[in-house]
Amino acid sequence: MNNRFFGMLGLAKRAGKVSTGAFVCDKMIRSRKARLVILACDASENTKKSVTNSCNYYNIKLIETADMAALGHATGGGERAVVSVNDDNFAKAISDIREKG
Repeated sequence: MNNRFFGMLGLAKRAGKVSTGAFVCDKMIRSRKARLVILACDASENTKKSVTNSCNYYNIKLIETADMAALGHATGGGERAVVSVNDDNFAKAISDIREKG
């Protein structure tokens, strides 16, 4: 994963537009505040299934990437399995970076 992706994710976090952790992100998905959900590739199977099903149901874009340590580092905390981006502009920017590589 490139540094621009994590840099933009960190910027969104500093702007207060990111939620971290499976429970909090699930609340953001269900309340339709999440615009993009990022899932760690080494998250537990139960977490992956739960987050994937919620994102599909509420039609929220899901990106599976990096490991929990990298997601946690980018968002300024310990390991994180799930991160939600709760802003349209940051979500689009992060998605664009991811798609362009």
